[in-house]
Amino acid sequence: MKTLHQTPFKLMLILASISLVIACGSPEKRTELQSNAIRNIKTGGSKLISIDGKYNVWTKKVGEGKIKVLLLHGGPGFSHDYFECFEDFLPKEGIEFYYYDQLGSGYSDVPTDTTLWNTARFVEEVEQVRKGLGLDNFYILGHSWGSLLAMEYLNKYQKHVKGAVLSNMTASIADFVDYSAVLKSKLITGEEKRLFDSLDRAKAYSSPDYSSLLNEKLYTKVICRLPLEQWPEPLVRAFKKPNQTIYLQMQGIDEFHVTGSLRNWDFWDKLPNIKVPTLVLGGVYDEMNPKSMKEEAQLIPKSRLYLCPDGSHMAMYDDQSNYFNALIGFLKDVNQESFVADKK
Repeated sequence: MKTLHQTPFKLMLILASISLVIACGSPEKRTELQSNAIRNIKTGGSKLISIDGKYNVWTKKVGEGKIKVLLLHGGPGFSHDYFECFEDFLPKEGIEFYYYDQLGSGYSDVPTDTTLWNTARFVEEVEQVRKGLGLDNFYILGHSWGSLLAMEYLNKYQKHVKGAVLSNMTASIADFVDYSAVLKSKLITGEEKRLFDSLDRAKAYSSPDYSSLLNEKLYTKVICRLPLEQWPEPLVRAFKKPNQTIYLQMQGIDEFHVTGSLRNWDFWDKLPNIKVPTLVLGGVYDEMNPKSMKEEAQLIPKSRLYLCPDGSHMAMYDDQSNYFNALIGFLKDVNQESFVADKK
């Protein structure tokens, strides 16, 4: 049996429920609820970031931690894929890192406007990515071309950076070209060099002989010191899908031909401007001159040098233990404020 005071109370509940339904049905409330729902959708860490209000670039967060590292892949025109081995080392150390496919690469938009492929624009793109990810007081790790890009980014925006890793890159393209010639003379016989040079003069870059010499005699000695059939899958995948337009325009036909817009790049005089703790990381068997990487480290005030004793350009694969021990040690030292730079 209902009492007199229960009926008005239940009526109030019913009216309140009706009001809530009506409110949720209003356009303003629906928009708010939809926005909240979109913000709460889980994507496995993937996020698209708008560049110049025209394009989207793909990023992905991996792991959780106070140490946050943005990765800049090589190329130009390659993708994040070959960085995937980082997943086996950084997250378990409490290090959070971010993949990022540069515009024109990987999962990011691929515009046809060739005026976009220049270093200055890529620097501004990195800054927009930093803002889009909400990163500050973060670490930047560049590999190869990505290291060149990191140097240029640091020259303009290092106030946002806590520490930098310059992996497998010298401070000028002229130095790289000179050392490439030295490597060719060391790694292939006189007869092979004559064949290589004749094919080069004929621009027969798609010929089986040229590909064999490039891959078997050079790339397996200075890019990744493993037989081609043993190259790790993420590395093979990365080599299958570069944006050749960007690579040709900025680099050239291959690693041993720099004919693109980067050919006059030189950063030697600007290295002392990098004031954040920096790890110069390379390989003894790198396509970049180890002596030049030593000089690079000497010119950066707060730097530490490590050359992987068995590593080449992809030392994260062919000298994995040494590469990641040096990298993780550096990140933790800087984060714990126990970093000590090499003596200059």
